[in-house]
Amino acid sequence: MVRPETIHMRAFPVSLLLIIATLLPASGQSTGTVTSDVASRQIRLKAFFEEEWQYELHHDPEFATSLGDKRYNDRFSDESPQAHTADLEQRRSFLAKFEAIDPTGLSAQDALSRSLMIRNLRTDIESAQFKPWEMPINQFGGPHTELVDMVSLTPFDDAQDYDNYISRLHKVPQYFDQIIGNMRQGMRDKLMPPRYLLEKAARQAQEIANTSSDASPFDKPAEKFPSTLSQAEQNRRRAEIAEAVNRDAIPAYHKLADFLRDEYAPQGRSEPGVWSLPDGDARYRFAIRKMTTTDLTPDQIHEIGLKQLAETESEMLALAHELGFKDLSSLNEHIKKDRALYATSGQQLLDLYTKYARQMEGELPKLFARLPKNKLIIVPMDSYRAKDSVPADYTPGAADGSRPGRINVNEWDPERRLLLNLEAIAYHEGVPGHHLQFSIAQEMQDLPAFRRNGDYTAFTEGWALYSERLGKEVGFYHDPYSNYGRLENEMWRCIRLVVDTGVHAQHWSRDQMIEYFHRYTAMDEPNIQTEVDRYIAWPGQALAYKLGQLEIIKLREEAKQKLGAKFDLRAFHDEIVGNGALPLDVLDAQVNDWIATQERSTAMAH
Repeated sequence: MVRPETIHMRAFPVSLLLIIATLLPASGQSTGTVTSDVASRQIRLKAFFEEEWQYELHHDPEFATSLGDKRYNDRFSDESPQAHTADLEQRRSFLAKFEAIDPTGLSAQDALSRSLMIRNLRTDIESAQFKPWEMPINQFGGPHTELVDMVSLTPFDDAQDYDNYISRLHKVPQYFDQIIGNMRQGMRDKLMPPRYLLEKAARQAQEIANTSSDASPFDKPAEKFPSTLSQAEQNRRRAEIAEAVNRDAIPAYHKLADFLRDEYAPQGRSEPGVWSLPDGDARYRFAIRKMTTTDLTPDQIHEIGLKQLAETESEMLALAHELGFKDLSSLNEHIKKDRALYATSGQQLLDLYTKYARQMEGELPKLFARLPKNKLIIVPMDSYRAKDSVPADYTPGAADGSRPGRINVNEWDPERRLLLNLEAIAYHEGVPGHHLQFSIAQEMQDLPAFRRNGDYTAFTEGWALYSERLGKEVGFYHDPYSNYGRLENEMWRCIRLVVDTGVHAQHWSRDQMIEYFHRYTAMDEPNIQTEVDRYIAWPGQALAYKLGQLEIIKLREEAKQKLGAKFDLRAFHDEIVGNGALPLDVLDAQVNDWIATQERSTAMAH
């Protein structure tokens, strides 16, 4: 997540500024003279990577906090219009710097990193024309929920951590005022989310606002202090947190909730599709390119979805016959009515996710030579967002291992949640899915920081969806209904290609989206409802899963065909995740280079 903010040079380490200064051409010195030397260009490139990274951390303090960087834990991003304008200019400046470096002669990784940075900056600059900061909130996320998430991401190891946190709480009113100002400008520019989604967001903000100070999620750091703080210090900071929550945070949430409910939501758009916004078709095409890293059109993706749906349906029908049902509709009706296939409690859901994640951890050496160092925990999802959220999601850990990655399990309304797809989701969100991929990327110290922490949605979600199949390959999904749940997950992602393009390009209604899920799946109602609302709120994101998975499957088949008996599945997987997240076209080139290298090695051996 990138948030614009004005750049303050004092935030950069002095040593870094000196390095950059010494590498810049002196007055009268030819730039060509400097860049002609490979070693000099490599040093300049790495210095610019560091400069840009420090800018990202400084202008997005929340992102820095999520990575375990404490330097900016006393502040929020500057969301003022001036900050957004300054950020756009800063990105243009960075783009010019990276484009000016000749990649000739650089190492393959340095050249790739330069190319990825240029690509990222161009995407950020193109994104600015759509003013995403004027639509910052919906039921699926935004500052109102991210602030609560941040409490669990913030370290509380010493007195300074508490002082920074208290300072940040005091700034909540100013931060929300900027957000409200941006949304008012969005109203003037006709940039509005759907009304019914904003009503859900208003309810979320109100729920947080209505908690008493001692029960507020913002009061949690006062429940337990490190032993290094004296009792007097603990008492003082406990009182200061309570004051900041009562005087600043809670009133700011009330103000935001009132604005969302009374002023903003009533002006929300009536049509669910992004096509109904100004430049809506261009917005959707850009969202597709950003999320999928492809140039596919909505119509092409829609057709891919229909084709994949038919193939998955055939697999599901074969399993239905094995289970004794004549067709999918009769099996799906059985699933919907069999109470034994539904959860009985939130604790049962939590226990099952834990069971599946732990059993997969023991099988990882069969699939990978390199394993992540950071730990994985399974925890309940925060209640304030559970009603409108997915069955489970993942929060990356800190790069230094000080905070484990976590699967957040949705325990809301458990009696209406099917158990069929829990096993597949556990592998998707945990290992070998998100936790393994993100953790390994974070641990690659030879890559620039922006790549260690990169997130191309088609890669990260494509890998996670591919990982669901790996459970089958190591012998899991013992229960045929759980295996059917895995196929339902596949169908779920095929349907996404159809309904996301349907609503945003073909003007489908929300009811059409829901009916499509009912026609092809036995998914439980809470999941269907939150899913369609998610696609409406987040155009294009849902397309990334299946398209990314298909690319990885294609590359695996190519490697098997070309390498034959020399194909090593562990080596293939290590290659896929071994460069951090990559755009799909770049992944294709990287893996094909790896295949060619393996072929040459085999030929030389003979």
